[in-house]
Amino acid sequence: MAGEIKLSAEEVLKIHVQCEDSMDVKDSRDGYLAVIPIVSGTFEGKISGKVIPGGADWSTRQKNGAHVFAKYLLQADNGEYIAVENEGFLGNGQDPCIKTVPKFNADENGAYAWLNYGVYVGKLEAGEKPWQVEITVFRLN
Repeated sequence: MAGEIKLSAEEVLKIHVQCEDSMDVKDSRDGYLAVIPIVSGTFEGKISGKVIPGGADWSTRQKNGAHVFAKYLLQADNGEYIAVENEGFLGNGQDPCIKTVPKFNADENGAYAWLNYGVYVGKLEAGEKPWQVEITVFRLN
């Protein structure tokens, strides 16, 4: 087919997020809401560093799956901060992986301004430790 667009994905980050027990709002109008504090973590890939404590994931379980929305802060090894908003969904299918759409906000004059542009997708899976999640982030090319 003439003019066909082919996409590829490049892995840019793997984020290891450590959380704590959830604070359950319980049955809200949108489903069962649990706010899950983000307390630490690390990341590596094209850049590396640590996850700053203080973020949270607002996870809503619904009849047909779940919706997650997390806001947190990364600090790269060079000291620069990168704000992250990561939203995703889990259907009722057999796949335990939550598909996400991360958005980054980095200093326009810093080393990681390239994160502000492009289309990113991610997969969120349970980590090896209790309350740990692994988020793999890909940039579409």
